[in-house]
Amino acid sequence: MRKIILGCLGVTLLLSSCVSQKKYAELEAKAKETEDLLNSATVKLNTCLEEKATASSRLQTLEDQNAFLKANNQELINNMGNLTTLTTKGAENLEKSLESLQEKDLTIRKLNDAITRRDSVNLSLVQSLKGVLGNLDDEDIEISVEKGVVFVSISDKLLFSSGSYNVTSKAKNVLGKVAQVVNNKPDFEFMVEGHTDDVPYNKNGILLDNWDLSVKRATAVVRILQNDYKVDPKRMTAAGRAEYVPVSTSEKSKNRRTRIVVLPKIDQFYSMIEEGMKDPAINE
Repeated sequence: MRKIILGCLGVTLLLSSCVSQKKYAELEAKAKETEDLLNSATVKLNTCLEEKATASSRLQTLEDQNAFLKANNQELINNMGNLTTLTTKGAENLEKSLESLQEKDLTIRKLNDAITRRDSVNLSLVQSLKGVLGNLDDEDIEISVEKGVVFVSISDKLLFSSGSYNVTSKAKNVLGKVAQVVNNKPDFEFMVEGHTDDVPYNKNGILLDNWDLSVKRATAVVRILQNDYKVDPKRMTAAGRAEYVPVSTSEKSKNRRTRIVVLPKIDQFYSMIEEGMKDPAINE
C-alpha cells in the first residue's frame, strides 16, 4: 500500500514539473516578443525624431514649410487607410491635426498675399516717382527699393551749396515733383534724412558739427514741402544722420545726400506678417 502511495506522489510531482516548464516557456516567448516589439518601436521612434530634426533644419522659407505641411497632411491621410480600428479619441486628434494643417496653409497664403500687395504698392510708387523725375541726371537723384521700403536719394550737389542748408532754386523744382507724387498718395508717410561726409564741419555760425548740418538740411527740405507744396506735416519726419551711414568709402561726394524714405500705410499687412511669423502654428 505504501509503495502505491509513493508511486502516485511521484507521478503527481512529475506532472506538476511538466506544467511549470510549459508555462515558463510560454512566458519566455511572450517576453521575447514584447522585447522585439519594444526594440522595433524604439528604432522607429529614433528614426522619426531624426527625420523631424532634418526636416526642421531645411525649413528656410514659408514656401518650403507649406510643402512640408502638405506632405504631412498626405501622410496622415495614407496612415488612415492602414488603420483597422480607430478609437473615438484617435479620430478627434486626427481631425484636429487636419484642421491645424489647413489653418497653417491659410496663414501662409495670407502672408504671401500681404507681401504681394506690399510689393505692388511699392512698384506703383516707384513708377510714379520715376515718371515725374525721369529727366534728371542719375548721379543727382536715385530711386530704389530696399527691404520693402522706397528710397529717394538726392545729392547735396543738387540741393545745397557746400556747407549750407539753404535749398537751391533748382532743388525746389525737384522737391515740387516729389510733393506732387506724395500729395496724390495720402496713404503714405515719409522721413527726410540728412547725410554728410566725414569731413568735420568747421564754419563759424550756429552749427556745431555734421549732426547739426544734417538735421538742418532735413528740416529745410521738410519746410519747403510743407510751406511751398502743402504736404501735410503730420505725414513727415525730419532726421539727421551726420556721416555715420555712408554709402561709399572712396567717393565722399556720394555720402553727402538727402534721402526721402517713403513709408506706405499698410500696417495691417506688416502686422499680419509679424504676427504670422510668431504664430506657433507656423513655427512648429
